[in-house]
Amino acid sequence: MVTGLLHAHSGLRYLVLLAGVVVVAYALYGLITDRPYDRGMRVTAASFAGLLHLQVLLGFFLLVSGRFYPALIGHIFLMLFAAVAAQVPLSVMRRRAPEERRYAPHLVGAVVALLLIWFGVLAINRTLLGFGL
Repeated sequence: MVTGLLHAHSGLRYLVLLAGVVVVAYALYGLITDRPYDRGMRVTAASFAGLLHLQVLLGFFLLVSGRFYPALIGHIFLMLFAAVAAQVPLSVMRRRAPEERRYAPHLVGAVVALLLIWFGVLAINRTLLGFGL
């Protein structure tokens, strides 16, 4: 079962990265074209944050299953911060009036989250798009 969790955690990273790139592209498009904030931005950002939260949850299950080594400390903290960076723009925009919602917070949050993910993967001596576990 632990091997299955490890494969799921390792494979889900591609969906997380793809969702992050989609959020960056959508937010950039919205900023460049100066179009009003729409439901599509909220859905793509929520999908990215949700997949990242699922990734953190799978990582937590791996951690409590006994797979721990010292390099994981940096990985864990960077990934938790990445999940926060992806979630904060969603929470902030949800509380704003519809006419005050903007694309820029989603762009910044997704870029920061993707950078933290990259450094978190490097913390455990893996490559971001590598195919090994």
